[in-house]
Amino acid sequence: MANIPLEIFGLIAGAVTSLGFIPQLIKGYRTKKLEDISYLMPIVLAIGMTLWLIYGVFQIAWAIIIANSFGIFCCLTLVGMKKKYS
Repeated sequence: MANIPLEIFGLIAGAVTSLGFIPQLIKGYRTKKLEDISYLMPIVLAIGMTLWLIYGVFQIAWAIIIANSFGIFCCLTLVGMKKKYS
């Protein structure tokens, strides 16, 4: 029972962090211009988030699993958009 508030805190932290990608994705989709975004940044982030995801799976930490799954999706979407619109 004591872990439930901590898990909620983790879910909120993950949501806030992951939602940071949304403005960039929206701007890129609307303008079709992603020249200022490097390929390296989202790829390195996706690798780090994948490692966190693996850790979260082994720890059965849903906040880590959910936040990093969404973050990986956003990073790969950003890379795909950059490739498509370049």
